[in-house]
Amino acid sequence: MFLLGPIVNTIAILFGTLIGARLQDMPERVKTTVLQGLGLFVIPLGLSMVLSAPGGDVIYIMISVVLGGVLGAWWNIESMLERFGVWCQSKFPSGENRIGEAFVFASLVYGVGSMAILGALQSGLRGQNTILYTKSLLDGFSGIIFTTVMGPGVALSAIPILIYEGGIATIAHFFGADLHSVPITTDVTAVGGILIMGIGVNILEIKRIQVANLLPGMLVVAVVRWLSIHGVAMLSGFIHL
Repeated sequence: MFLLGPIVNTIAILFGTLIGARLQDMPERVKTTVLQGLGLFVIPLGLSMVLSAPGGDVIYIMISVVLGGVLGAWWNIESMLERFGVWCQSKFPSGENRIGEAFVFASLVYGVGSMAILGALQSGLRGQNTILYTKSLLDGFSGIIFTTVMGPGVALSAIPILIYEGGIATIAHFFGADLHSVPITTDVTAVGGILIMGIGVNILEIKRIQVANLLPGMLVVAVVRWLSIHGVAMLSGFIHL
């Protein structure tokens, strides 16, 4: 079953969040220290994802981040997520804040890595789920940590992860191996790394970055990179019609 991997990954995130919610009764100074540690961790993690892209792809990544930022600011995604976070926060006890930030943080950490993309492709193309099963174990354990520090907003990330991984798996299943492109996967991961670095900066309260407004950059870079690979051949075929 080509959607089994995304479903298992979603369940693992929810299960980890459930356990983490049981462990939230820790001193505030401990939560603050762990949160700062997460911020320090995700910045070099994001940087390593950016550096994984070949030097020649910098122009694609830069253009995609800029265009994605323009689209995100135009659609005002950050504001929509903030309103969504306020609404969700109203459903929880008053002490459980950071809903929106936890949602965006966990969604990016769970979704932009190469394991999410390659695992979903493996699931869709071959009906195998070994990558996503491995990712599920990692996400479950990290979900415990994230929820303990940031609160129940982490659980909300299960929704976009299911849509994201399930969508990739479904498209790959019906449209074939043409989507399994290393350059596309690498550049999407690199753009995601930039966004994760932005999340780290926000956690450390260095500078408030509207990371959610940059999210369309991940879709833009996939389209731009796909056109760079196939666009010339398509144009050539059209000219010779």
